Amino acid sequence: MPETICLLGVKVSRVNPVSAKEQIVRWVKQGHRAYICVAPVSTLVDARRDPVYAAVINAAGMVTPDGMPVVWLAKAKGCSDVGRTYGPDLMRVLCRQEGLRHYFFGATSNVLEQLAQHLNKDFAGINIAGMVSPPFHPQARMEDEGVIEVINKAKPDILWVALGSPKQDFWMQIHRSRLDVPVMIGVGAAFDFLAGAKPQAPRWMQAGGLEWLFRLCCEPRRLWKRYLIGNSLFVFYLIKDLFKGPAQL
Repeated sequence: MPETICLLGVKVSRVNPVSAKEQIVRWVKQGHRAYICVAPVSTLVDARRDPVYAAVINAAGMVTPDGMPVVWLAKAKGCSDVGRTYGPDLMRVLCRQEGLRHYFFGATSNVLEQLAQHLNKDFAGINIAGMVSPPFHPQARMEDEGVIEVINKAKPDILWVALGSPKQDFWMQIHRSRLDVPVMIGVGAAFDFLAGAKPQAPRWMQAGGLEWLFRLCCEPRRLWKRYLIGNSLFVFYLIKDLFKGPAQL
């Protein structure tokens, strides 16, 4: 397992895109079963507010530093090797890796169709073992045995789960024992981004920690609580924990 650093009670893995990819490929070759959560600021805040969710995140085989503020906080604690390991970018580096079988679970059927087109165009020779657009449920729930059987029969190496957080993290946790796939990775809106269904923030905004502002401007009604309230809580928790001592961060 990768080394971790505790940030607001979440055990964030000390990884970057290269080391994360290498670890995932090793797990696939070894047949090691794990699920991977990506952790932007919203994940740290949600986990801080919900101990049950924190337990799900901390049980993951890897928790990647998905947002720049998470990376900055890790570096401030002396982890110079940590780099932003963003869901869409992790998808790109692993889709480029030869010999992997990929299964995609989430989004709408139209988005999955566009995603398949873009992946086949951008990553020559990619092996797509299957795709499923599940019915919408507000919370994670146990899938029918037929869905599990279809995924297991496809024998993927990586199951990409795009249900949005925290639902995708709960989904992976409750299905880990029923799925034969070595690695499951929750990637939020990555399907939409790689399919071209939603715009991504320019790289300069991502590097500057401003992707949240770009996404808020694109989807204000859906995302205002996550970013305006969530970001404020993140700062509040940081300040609160500073008074408790560095170990609390």
